Amino acid sequence: MANDLVASMVLAIWLYLLAGRGAFWLVGERDEGMPPGQGPSLAVPSPAISSPAISWPAVAAIVPARDEAQSVGETVASLLRQDYPGEFTVIVVDDQSRDATAEVARTAAAALGAAPRLTVLSGRALTPGWTGKLWAQHQAVEFAESVPRPPAHLLFTDADIVYAPDALRSLVARAQSGGYVLTSLMAKLRCTSLAERMFTPAFIFFFQMLYPFSWANDPRRATAAAAGGCMLVRRDALRAAGGMAAIRGALIDDCALAKALKAHGPIWVGLTERVRSIRAYPAVADIRRMVSRTAYAQLRYSPVLLAGTVLGLAITYLAPVALAVFAAGLARILGIAAWLLMALAFQPTLRFYGVSRLWGLALPAIAAVYMAFTVDSAYQHARGRGGMWKGRAQADITGKVSGLR
Repeated sequence: MANDLVASMVLAIWLYLLAGRGAFWLVGERDEGMPPGQGPSLAVPSPAISSPAISWPAVAAIVPARDEAQSVGETVASLLRQDYPGEFTVIVVDDQSRDATAEVARTAAAALGAAPRLTVLSGRALTPGWTGKLWAQHQAVEFAESVPRPPAHLLFTDADIVYAPDALRSLVARAQSGGYVLTSLMAKLRCTSLAERMFTPAFIFFFQMLYPFSWANDPRRATAAAAGGCMLVRRDALRAAGGMAAIRGALIDDCALAKALKAHGPIWVGLTERVRSIRAYPAVADIRRMVSRTAYAQLRYSPVLLAGTVLGLAITYLAPVALAVFAAGLARILGIAAWLLMALAFQPTLRFYGVSRLWGLALPAIAAVYMAFTVDSAYQHARGRGGMWKGRAQADITGKVSGLR
């Protein structure tokens, strides 16, 4: 009887996730083939983004870069190759790099004959109370606002993100037609190594489960989310929200910014093929470091929330396997059904990343590893190494600014 009750609860969880959580698993919030500001059911050919009704305001891209010599050149080049009809400049903040980040950025711009459109700022020493990335972005925003004709929009991006030539045009068109204060694209992550194929699609799946994009895009809901690799922000809305200082201690800075901006207007976030990350995660240890950097911050540095999360993951992902293997009768049938629903829910994300559908059956094992990464995040925080990135430990130990929805 106990097994039957547990099995019924597990199946109910997966039925809710599939039917009642914003259809997150269908990966339907995407920018490809959709007119800006419209939903997937109104798909039209992409030339619609060139409508004469769209204006093309000045945009400045902001690229915080710390020890990014390997990738920043490709990022800068892809930005300067944009076919954007309006004024577009790029600001790279060399965040006290220990390599040739600044030189590589300048060389990339010069090779395209676009040096006048690139500004490289030497980042100031990190101020207490700020995370490194947000401090660098804050300096770039200050610079952008100090020029004679400040840009209307700021494109916050990372030094390992590469853009298709029409990406900015599409972003601005969507922002203009939808009246969005924030328009964000989840960069398509690299999915080449075995570790990436195993963990990258699941990372996107879990992120959308936490922050269903359809809910984030609904002005009536409090859910707010963004993807930090590509965020087009209206500068006046950012100023009204308190600027980067309003979220200065956030490790999950993209979602914290989305929450701050959603109070000032509608936001939109979706998946894309136009923007991709070139950062490699060749081994499981690399994935662990990436997840562990922010997982405990997501839980507000709370041991109680950590325990609840571990228990919830175990019930949701591990219990179906245990029931399918060790239970009997109705409990086994329900456990198998929950496992199959889990695998089914994972299929659209696997298809988007072009990896084998068989990974769907492995989702419980993948979730168990992510659970271990989350525990490791709490352990690193206890050691004083929380939020470790490029030699900096920058966890928000107060837990007051976490980006959690």
